[in-house]
Amino acid sequence: MAMKNLSFLAVLSLLALTLPLAIASDPSPLQDFCVGVNTPSDGVFVNGKFCKDPKLVTVDDFFMAGLQNARSVANVVGSNVTAVNVNNLPGLNTLGISLVRIDYGVNGQNPPHTHPRATEILYVGHGTLLVGFFTSNGDGNRLFTKTLNEGDVFVFPEGLIHFQFNMGRFPAVAFAALSSQNPGVVTIANSVFGSNPAIDPNVLARAFQLDPKHAHALKFFCRLRYISIFDAKTGQSIGFVVISTRSKQSVSKWIEEILRSLKCEAAHSRPSISACKAERLLLHARSLNDSIPI
Repeated sequence: MAMKNLSFLAVLSLLALTLPLAIASDPSPLQDFCVGVNTPSDGVFVNGKFCKDPKLVTVDDFFMAGLQNARSVANVVGSNVTAVNVNNLPGLNTLGISLVRIDYGVNGQNPPHTHPRATEILYVGHGTLLVGFFTSNGDGNRLFTKTLNEGDVFVFPEGLIHFQFNMGRFPAVAFAALSSQNPGVVTIANSVFGSNPAIDPNVLARAFQLDPKHAHALKFFCRLRYISIFDAKTGQSIGFVVISTRSKQSVSKWIEEILRSLKCEAAHSRPSISACKAERLLLHARSLNDSIPI
C-alpha cells in the first residue's frame, strides 16, 4: 500500500514539473505585427516598449489626471473614447491592463469594433446603454445583447465584435478596463469601407451581396466629411451636411452657406461662429478619421 502511495506521489510530482512546459507558449503580441530584424540597431521596440531605468522612474510615470472631464461628442457617431494605455501612462508597460472613458451623446454609439489583443469589461457610470457582442463564425455569429443602466457591468470577450448604443434621453458615460497595455481597436465600417488603399468594390459587392455600384457608394460614404450642427444650449443635434472634400477652403464655403441658410448675421465673406451664437448654434466639422478645426 505504501509503495502504491509512493508511486502516485511520484507521478503527481512529475506531472507538476512537466505541465508548465506543456502549456508554455510565446507571449501575446502587443502590436499588430513585429517583423524580425538581424541587429538591434535596426529595431524600434521589443513587443511593446523598452523599459525605463528603474532608478529614473518617478511617481508621475504611474499617474494620469483629467479622466473625470466630459469629452465632446460632436462627431458623426456621437461618442468619444478617451484611452489610458501605455502610450500616455508609461507605468502600464508589461502590466497587461489599460482603461478607457467613453462619452455618448443622445443616440450616440461606439460602433461595432473589436480589440484584437484584449477582453473588455464595461462599467456604466451614467445613462442607459444597449450593448452586445457577436460570437465567431463557428458558433453561428450569435448576438448577445443587454440593456445596461447606471452601475451595471458587461464583459466583451477578447477579439469578438461588440458595440454600445446610448438609448437613453440624456448623455451617457461608461468606463472600461481592457486586459492589455495596448489592446488595439479595429472599427469594422472604417476598416472595410475606408481602408487605405481601398478594397476593390467587386470584393465588397460579393462579400455583402450587393451591386458593385452600391458597394462603391458605401466606400464613398465612409470617406465623407460631415459638418454637424448642434444647439449650444441643449447639445442636441439639429442636423448635418455632408461634403466630399478635404479642402479647408471648400469647408469654409460650406460653413458660409449653412450660416446664411440659418439666417445668422454676418458682416464678412466668411461668417464667424461667434456671429451665430446669438441663435445658440455651433458648427463642428468631422470625418470618421480626423477633423478640421473651424
